[in-house]
Amino acid sequence: MPFFGRRDARRLPGDEPRSSGLSAEPPGWDGEPRGEPGIHGIPRARRWDAVVTGSAPGLEGDTAEFVALADDTLLTEGGSAEEAIRPLADAVRTALDAPFRAEARRQEGATWAVGASSIVVLEATGQVGSELELVVTREGRALHVDGRPSFDAAPAFEAAGEREGREYVVRARRLVGELWEVEATAL
Repeated sequence: MPFFGRRDARRLPGDEPRSSGLSAEPPGWDGEPRGEPGIHGIPRARRWDAVVTGSAPGLEGDTAEFVALADDTLLTEGGSAEEAIRPLADAVRTALDAPFRAEARRQEGATWAVGASSIVVLEATGQVGSELELVVTREGRALHVDGRPSFDAAPAFEAAGEREGREYVVRARRLVGELWEVEATAL
């Protein structure tokens, strides 16, 4: 007899060959599309809080970025004129309260698509630099201003972080003067 043993080639009644249970199709697949992207992975974060279209006939170029403050002030980036952007900011205000940051792209002629996200604006006096990152953990506190370590006090940014929890990160960039766009997240 061979080492591993060998069964007799004869079959007994009711002893049909068994399927391995393996299939090229996934379980439950009936061949019809489901319309669902899948259940694995992490969904993408939403980029915009509002997307609108607006007409801005006086606006030059194909793209524009701006920030609208609660007091109706518009801060433009890239050299766009404030009055040329105002119709787009007004279109966003129908769907989203200021303050917000927006990006606009020309669609056709004077028609623009505008994506806007709410922002938090904080007034912080006496701060230097244009970008700030404050990290507070149980191990300590680290402040970076324009990418360099700093030991300065940052009470307004600490207060913004403390509203999120005991451990937090605060990222801020200067908008104009003493106004900062702030993002605070609990760790």
